[in-house]
Amino acid sequence: MRIVVCVKEVLDPSAVNNYALAGRLHIAADGRTLDVAAVPRLINGYDEQAMEAALRIRDAGVTCTIVAVSIGRDPLAVLRQCAALGADEIVAIDPGDLELDCAGVARLLAASIRGGGGADLVLCGRQASDDDQGVVPPLLGELLDLPVVTVARAVEVNGPALRVTRVTPDGDEIVEGALPAVVTISNELGTPRFPNARAKMAARKAVPISRAPATLGLGTDELRPVVVPLRQVIPAVSGHCEFLQGSAPDVARELVRRLRADGTI
Repeated sequence: MRIVVCVKEVLDPSAVNNYALAGRLHIAADGRTLDVAAVPRLINGYDEQAMEAALRIRDAGVTCTIVAVSIGRDPLAVLRQCAALGADEIVAIDPGDLELDCAGVARLLAASIRGGGGADLVLCGRQASDDDQGVVPPLLGELLDLPVVTVARAVEVNGPALRVTRVTPDGDEIVEGALPAVVTISNELGTPRFPNARAKMAARKAVPISRAPATLGLGTDELRPVVVPLRQVIPAVSGHCEFLQGSAPDVARELVRRLRADGTI
């Protein structure tokens, strides 16, 4: 069984929030991207849980090859993290100077999966923490002509059968079907594991399979963005916190009084 896990490198959300609160987050000269030289980058949290879902399938006794694939000019750090966790293969797709939208990303991933021998199961994070769109996985399923199951908190494989527990506002929903398929993983899956020191050291020697749009048979016109960001704005962030003093009953009465005065209750 071949499991492909799609991972994305993103800006550390906590660092971005801290910079914004401190008033130190700025837009770059192009007016569309953040000036973030000091903000660290890491693997998208949902994608990390997608990797964990693949490892749990292996832990359950399923014989599989786990392939981690990422698009970027330098995705080596996140791919080596996947290798340290247990990925058998890592694939780096360099888009060069191309500006990609979600459709372009999905086309590159689909071409890489087809060119790499296909996949019995494709796992993605439910969305990326930088844009929160969640568009790529459904597009990927469309391009690969595979069914898509979203917001999973558990994935089980039994031969050619797939069983997914989905998170919904009304509770869990269990979906069963046949492989191959695309499944997006939500944070309800649980805390992903951390690689040990030995695995990290071994992963430093991991060399990714390198691919480019041209080697995947994709031209500039096919990857031309349909959606182009025009401008990005950082909203003013301000906060005011007041601590009420006194005994618990006094504080409770004062809090209720103020909430009523504000029309909150």
